[in-house]
Formats: sequence, structure tokens, C-alpha cells
Amino acid sequence: MFNQLPVWVQIFLLSMIPGLESRFVVPYSILEFGWEWWQIFPIAIAGNMLLVPFILRFYHHVERFGRRFRSVEKTMDWVFSKVRCRANKKIQRYECAALLIFVAIPLPFTGAGLGSLIAYLFDLPFYRALLMIFLGVIISASITTFILLSGQYFLFQ
Repeated sequence: MFNQLPVWVQIFLLSMIPGLESRFVVPYSILEFGWEWWQIFPIAIAGNMLLVPFILRFYHHVERFGRRFRSVEKTMDWVFSKVRCRANKKIQRYECAALLIFVAIPLPFTGAGLGSLIAYLFDLPFYRALLMIFLGVIISASITTFILLSGQYFLFQ
């Protein structure tokens, strides 16, 4: 059923998946659908960024609701403590610059979703966090796209 959707919708939806995001969807779409990077890029970035403002603005409601349930509260406490422990020194020292670098690195467990959670947990200013996450998403997708295109060029030219 997913394959029956228009390609641009598939790209958009795949970019929303944490872990994949635009950094892996752009190279995948180049290989799978045969589109040019400049056709894919805006769709993938838009899909990747769609939930970020909602996470930054409204996650406190999700947290408050989740804390009503003991098992969810335990999970949140565990996840939040892990995120705070790993990011605490860097975020406190470099704030938004650290957030940009974190999102821009195209590795597993980095990206817009976790970057949004970090911005929420450390109460970073909304617009600065949104801008840093947006720039990080663009940088991350650019890095992986560049690696794919340069690899194709050197291997097949």
C-alpha cells in the first residue's frame, strides 16, 4: 500500500521516521526512485522538520499526560536521565551550538527528533532551538548526500 502512494509522499513520510530522517532518505530516494537530489531535498527536509515545532512547543503536555501512568513515568524518567547525562555538560556550555552539532552529525541516535527532546529538556529558547535543528537537518542531509554522490562519481566515472 505504501508503494502505491506518490513518490513525493513516500519521501515525505519516510523523512518523518526517527532514525531515518532526511539524512538517509535523500540518498535512499536518489538510489530507489532515481530522482535528483535537488528534487528530493526540500520534500525530505519538510518531512523531517514537520514535528519539530510541535515537540518543542507541546511536549510538556505529552509528558504531563504520560506521567499519569506509572510505567510510562518510569520510562520517561529513565530516558530523560540518560539524555540529560549524555548531553548535560555540552548543552550547558555551548547551548544552541551544541544542539546544531548534535543534529548535524549523521549517526544513529542523533537528529531532529532527539535534538528536539534535548532542546525541550534543557529549556532552550524555541526559535533558536528550531533554527539550530533546521540547520542541523540541512547539514546532516547534505553530508550523506555528498558522500553518496561523490562515491557514485568516483566509482562510476
